[in-house]
Amino acid sequence: MSTRMKSDGFSEAERAAMKERARELKAQGRSGQKKADNERAVLDAIAEMPDADRSLAERIHALVTANAPELLPKTWYGMPAYANQDGKVVCFFKAAAKFEGRYAILGFEDAAKLDDHPMWPVVFAIVEWTPAVEKKVVALVKEAVA
Repeated sequence: MSTRMKSDGFSEAERAAMKERARELKAQGRSGQKKADNERAVLDAIAEMPDADRSLAERIHALVTANAPELLPKTWYGMPAYANQDGKVVCFFKAAAKFEGRYAILGFEDAAKLDDHPMWPVVFAIVEWTPAVEKKVVALVKEAVA
């Protein structure tokens, strides 16, 4: 997929993500999507990823659902995300291939409780899954919902 810029400043990939988000919102508004439907959408999104991204997304999905079962899986701009009971995204995974990036991202939104002093990280690049990465992801997810 090309990422050339159009006259409005958004790449084709960014426009596709916005259209995917609009479809997600429309589907949620129409049927109030059930938890099982949302999880199926997340698993389908993960299954469509290239191998390297899919492997990371599967690990993150397993860790989030095991360590923060109160978070509800859903897609967000076509990517896996996990929301609190109010529907606010706490964390998300963005595949490297999504915008032809160099690395995949595990990110946290405002609903995550990661506040630490006047500044703290909310986005983490992941290029390889290791025991240390797994330990850090588990700690971040648990802190985000604490």
